[in-house]
Amino acid sequence: MALSIHYDIMSQPSRSVLLFCEVNNISYEKEITTISSGDNQADEFKAINPMGRVPAMKDGDFTLTESEAILKYLVNKYKTPDHWYPSDPLKKAKVDEYLAWHHANTRTHCIRVFWTEVLIPKMKGRDVDQKKLAEALQLLDGTLSLLENMFLKDQPFLCGDDITLADLMAVPEFMQLTAAARNPFPNQPKLTAWLERVKSRLQPKFDEFHTPIYKMKQKRLKDTKANL
Repeated sequence: MALSIHYDIMSQPSRSVLLFCEVNNISYEKEITTISSGDNQADEFKAINPMGRVPAMKDGDFTLTESEAILKYLVNKYKTPDHWYPSDPLKKAKVDEYLAWHHANTRTHCIRVFWTEVLIPKMKGRDVDQKKLAEALQLLDGTLSLLENMFLKDQPFLCGDDITLADLMAVPEFMQLTAAARNPFPNQPKLTAWLERVKSRLQPKFDEFHTPIYKMKQKRLKDTKANL
């Protein structure tokens, strides 16, 4: 049976896994699992991932339910270029360091801003809670400082001179913030340059997989202009 990736394109980790497959020419079947439609609660999907979350992977009878585990499995199975998850133990450890930090920092704080500024107002039909947004942005700012000074420093990529799984996991989280026409790095030019380097390495599929985010950004800009 073919490798299949179950995903929702609005899911940041889903986009990371899809991009990895595409840039490494890994053949896979796309299984769209739209959370807003409840696809993730269907019995068929829960047989693959009982938690009802995306992305999920099925390779024959073997399943995986966490994006980081899926990416490492694909690295090992398909013997992808070493820069993604280096064989050198010191370089690999730096990638693992970021990935361990990612979920409670980059991902958590980007999600909080996105939910506060975009999803909750949309779902509940109310204005953005500016106090909660300010709190979320303050937490995100602390994460950006660490990302820039502890990980990126003066390197082109988070873990060294070439792109790794760390960059692949991080960038879609920041792209999510642009749905609200927000500049994710208003005071961090080094991070802005880093994001552009990662985008360039992942083209042309990067733009294709972020099309819904770009559309949300354009709508926000149009609505803002109409209300001036």
